Amino acid sequence: MAPARGSLAVYPGTFDPFTAGHHDLVTRARVLFDRVIVLLAVNAEKQPTAEATARAARVRDAMPAAWGNVEVDTWTGLTTAYCLRRGATVIVRGVRTAADLRYEYQLAAMNEHLGIHTVWLPARPQLATTSSTVARAYRSAQSAP
Repeated sequence: MAPARGSLAVYPGTFDPFTAGHHDLVTRARVLFDRVIVLLAVNAEKQPTAEATARAARVRDAMPAAWGNVEVDTWTGLTTAYCLRRGATVIVRGVRTAADLRYEYQLAAMNEHLGIHTVWLPARPQLATTSSTVARAYRSAQSAP
């Protein structure tokens, strides 16, 4: 399948940490779209374990150098505002469960109203239980005395 010509998609998230599931979504999105921006959203309601610049560096390090159509950026504010500023017409979101889909549907409806489409990519079954929350808990348990 060839990507939509000239297409720019944004894959937003806090990516704290960037998991195998996130990496898989970028892998798949970069084939569907000419360019993909992995957008580290700075959300005042969340308490990430690292600053956005450090998380962005980790995400960049996780991307193969040959992936010239993938960019990593950070943003404070509405993702749709970032998309409009950069000329992106699509937001890529991953869904693992029916609960994810219900939540993502509400966001997609709002984004659509603002002129930005949403594409949902289902998690691969072997990655469906992977989440940043679980990864942080595992890391914390491993570092406990």
